[in-house]
Amino acid sequence: MKLRFALITLTALSLAFASCDKEDDTDVSDGQLSLNISGLEDLGSEYAYEGWIIVDGSPVTTGVFTVDADGQLSQTTFDIDQADLDAAETFVLTVEPSPDSDPSPSSVHILAGDFSATSADLTIDHSAALGTSFADVAGDFILATPTDNDESNEASGVWFLNNSSASGPTAGLTLPQLPTGWAYEGWAMVDGTPVSTGVFSLTTGSDDAGPYNGPNASPPFPGEDFLLNAPAGSTFPTDLTGGAAVISVEPVPDNSPAPFVLKPLVGMIPADAEVHSVLTMGQNLTFPTGTVNR
Repeated sequence: MKLRFALITLTALSLAFASCDKEDDTDVSDGQLSLNISGLEDLGSEYAYEGWIIVDGSPVTTGVFTVDADGQLSQTTFDIDQADLDAAETFVLTVEPSPDSDPSPSSVHILAGDFSATSADLTIDHSAALGTSFADVAGDFILATPTDNDESNEASGVWFLNNSSASGPTAGLTLPQLPTGWAYEGWAMVDGTPVSTGVFSLTTGSDDAGPYNGPNASPPFPGEDFLLNAPAGSTFPTDLTGGAAVISVEPVPDNSPAPFVLKPLVGMIPADAEVHSVLTMGQNLTFPTGTVNR
């Protein structure tokens, strides 16, 4: 009798635990979030994209994914707790280190959108992303090499300024202030390769570097003379005519030697461009966009 009682008790306990396990299974994520985003680029092995939903003012991760060289997302659907999905107000896409030990979003917010019913349209101009459409950007630049005394190589430097005023040069760039996590960077095509002219946040004042400049002081504007310390594959001085000048928006920190996908200004340099003459940049406002559905 004691043995029979023990067997009954063990069976009852087993059923109870099985019932608890089954009930626990119903607590796992039972909702799904799907992404349809175009225009993103491969971030390399050190960074990845991460989605977040804002629930009662707090970020909740929706998962990490990468993008290949063709712009294809490594994952487009994510299992999320349905209660969080239902309560989500906004979706935000960030750039994160990989691997990432910080459970909070980085400051590099690239896309965001507010949910309306079951979906949200994602743009860079949402206040939770970069907060601007760049619709008012404009740019001028000149070819010149003011950091040396050689007038024979003036087509080997680019400076984002306007020198048409008799009172002196003025800022050549009209750009909005960027939020934390982003900075501007200038570029010139040198022998078919984009080479940085420096990172900056203000359109007046020097940028953060001048590794290729000559010995003279540089103008108080972003720009670079390509005179010294040429990178592998290039020869300085060079001739920038026939190439292009670019202003990009870069994540901070930035591990890439190439411009990021956000390039709001591009200026083609005619083959017959005159040095010291103002050249105009055009808007290039094709940015990543997408939708998220819950």
